[in-house]
Amino acid sequence: MLTNEPGILIFVYGTLKRGYCRAHNLQGQTFLSTAETTAEYTMYHCGTYPGLVINQVDGISIHGELWRVDSRALELLDEVEGVAENLYRRGPIQLLQPVVSEMVQAYFYQRSVNDLPVIGDNWF
Repeated sequence: MLTNEPGILIFVYGTLKRGYCRAHNLQGQTFLSTAETTAEYTMYHCGTYPGLVINQVDGISIHGELWRVDSRALELLDEVEGVAENLYRRGPIQLLQPVVSEMVQAYFYQRSVNDLPVIGDNWF
């Protein structure tokens, strides 16, 4: 179990993961572990990035990473993820692993997914 420490827990599942094109936005923040969500989500291919949506009917577990970020990094991530433009919304997400006692947040895609292909449980 991870303990309460200063900062915000963020689950990342796409281009913010280590080794991907936007990972530099997490520089100076704390990587905690790989992570897996509960089976309540669907990930779509949005072109050069994935989009995660809540799907409590036939969702699956999504694999990603758990990070602890400070408030400045969170503001930067909100900007990078297009929160102000309503491309993504930051909200709570449920993890299977690791077990955490505090709220974890993730970025959920806000545009239509009607014509987008489903990716599966991992972004490439």
